[in-house]
Amino acid sequence: MGVRTSHRLLLRFYHDPGYDFSRVRVEYVNRGAPGDRSAVQGDRILALDAQYLEVDAGTHVACIPYHRILRILYDDEVAWERGGRVEEGGET
Repeated sequence: MGVRTSHRLLLRFYHDPGYDFSRVRVEYVNRGAPGDRSAVQGDRILALDAQYLEVDAGTHVACIPYHRILRILYDDEVAWERGGRVEEGGET
C-alpha cells in the first residue's frame, strides 16, 4: 500500500498490541542540539497529534513536527527512515 509515513507507523506501534511502544525510538532534527539531532524513546512520547508528536522534554512538553523525523527504530532496528525505503521487518 505504498510507503508508510512516519505518523502512520507511529500510530501502528502505539495501537497494535503486538508492539511495545516503549521500545520505539524516534530520531529527529533538533537545531542547536549536538549534530542538530535528538532522539526520544516511546515512553516519553505523550501524544501523536495530526501534525506533530508531543514529547516530555523534562522541563516542558516539546512539539516535534513529523517532517523533522529522520528515523524510527524499534528494538534498535530501523523501521522507517526519511527518504529511504526501509519497511518494517517481520510482522508480529
